[in-house]
Amino acid sequence: MDTRAHPPVTSALRLCLHALLVGLIALAAVRAVADNTHPRAVVVVSCVMAALYAAGALAPAVQPRTRAAALWLAALGAVWLALLVLSPDSLWVAFPLYFLQLHLLPTRWALPAVAATALAAIWGFVVHGQAVNPGTFIGPLLGAAVAVATVLGYEALFRESERRRELIEELMSTRAELAEAERTAGTLAERERLAREIHDTLAQGLSSIQLLLRAAERTLDDDAPATAHVRRAREAAQDNLAEARRFVRALSPPDLENGSLAAALERLSSRTTGPGLTVQFAVSGTPVELPTPYEVALLRTAQSALANTVRHAGARRAEITLSFMDTSVSLDVVDDGRGFSPGAGPTVADRDTGGFGLPAMRARARSLGGTLSVESAPGQGAAVALTLPLPIPDGRTGQDAA
Repeated sequence: MDTRAHPPVTSALRLCLHALLVGLIALAAVRAVADNTHPRAVVVVSCVMAALYAAGALAPAVQPRTRAAALWLAALGAVWLALLVLSPDSLWVAFPLYFLQLHLLPTRWALPAVAATALAAIWGFVVHGQAVNPGTFIGPLLGAAVAVATVLGYEALFRESERRRELIEELMSTRAELAEAERTAGTLAERERLAREIHDTLAQGLSSIQLLLRAAERTLDDDAPATAHVRRAREAAQDNLAEARRFVRALSPPDLENGSLAAALERLSSRTTGPGLTVQFAVSGTPVELPTPYEVALLRTAQSALANTVRHAGARRAEITLSFMDTSVSLDVVDDGRGFSPGAGPTVADRDTGGFGLPAMRARARSLGGTLSVESAPGQGAAVALTLPLPIPDGRTGQDAA
């Protein structure tokens, strides 16, 4: 009758309920035959009630809180009343009927049905001329109260169990998602680290070798035998430098693989959402090609700053500006949120992320010879600015050349 997943003990209780109801009907029939009290009529009505009960118990349409269940219970109750008129022993059938009514009917209908069944049982006891005593009333009413407490208590426990099961499944799913996110973040962090290492060591070393060989080539006579070897060495260094830069480009974040930094920042601003938050992006100056570590640092800084804006600032408006100047490139992220005190210890964002918010941005800036500045005050929004020196044509930054 109920398609919800119940534990085995519940299925056993349902079988016991079936056995109890059928057994009580059979008892009424046997007692009627033994006492010769309308035996034929009692047996016929008992068989009809047993058959009707079996049909409803096996019918797929009889489900809790359905019209079919209500009609089946009404028919079952009508046959039971007929049996109650014929045999006083059938009043005990009221007890399994309590459980059926509480299980199949909505609570607002089940409670009146149980009360009516208890009153009918008391009436059947009285109408057959049995001795009236307090037990006549207490028995059916106490049975009804026990049935109500048992069924409603079980339903409450079952609902709580279902909520806990759903919560456990949700927690397991969230844990799997977090593990996948951590693996993805670790992979991206390792790719960025390798790109930074290749750029800062191998690429810079090859660039320096190329410059030294070019200077040596200029000091040698064009006809000198060593000149050809120096030229080939310089070309090999140049080819390997280009290969190293291709490796660095291949290790760049996915957002930078299929477009420029400006396009990645434009996508970031368009897909960043928050309660009432609008994000705008603008480019100032003439864009120039930047090394991959520069693009990664600028993109990651924008992502971190915007994430803090969404989670903590309560801002209505935020602006990302990428500015190209003669000797540097800068990124500004400004919002009109609640702000904070930069000099008052770790920010809310840093505390929530374990201290990897602004410190991580500053570390990126220092690794590329740049600076990160934060301007904010309570109630006055926040501004994060990352400035990096532009690399000169030979692949070094202005700081390296100096």
